Parts: sequence; structure tokens; C-alpha cells
Amino acid sequence: MSFGNALKGLGIVQEALIIGVMIVSIFSILYFDFDWKVKIGIIAIAFALLMLTSLASQLLNIQKEIAKAQQ
Repeated sequence: MSFGNALKGLGIVQEALIIGVMIVSIFSILYFDFDWKVKIGIIAIAFALLMLTSLASQLLNIQKEIAKAQQ
């Protein structure tokens, strides 16, 4: 899975959190005996967190560019 240019604007802390969420979700899906509905919920929450993080980072970068252009 490639995020392309979306991850270029992320900081080190955000990248570490994204990797942590990915690792925790993979371990919880593969190694724990959950119902399949719970596993789908974990996947959905992890995916939503990843998308929201990249979206928030992109919006912050756009706001910085707008503020810089107005000066």
C-alpha cells in the first residue's frame, strides 16, 4: 500500500504512530482469536486512523502555504 505524496508532509512522530497502528492491527488480526466481525472493525478503525492522519497533515500543509502566500 502506497500513500505516495501524502506521507511526505508527515513528521517523524506521525510516521511512528502510523507504523505502530499498522503493527498493532496486524498482530491483533493474525495472532488473537477474535470473531471475524471484531477483526473487520479493527481493520476499519486502523484504516480510518491512517486516512485521517494523512488528511490532517495535508490540510495543515495547505494552511501553511496559504498563510505564507498571504504575507
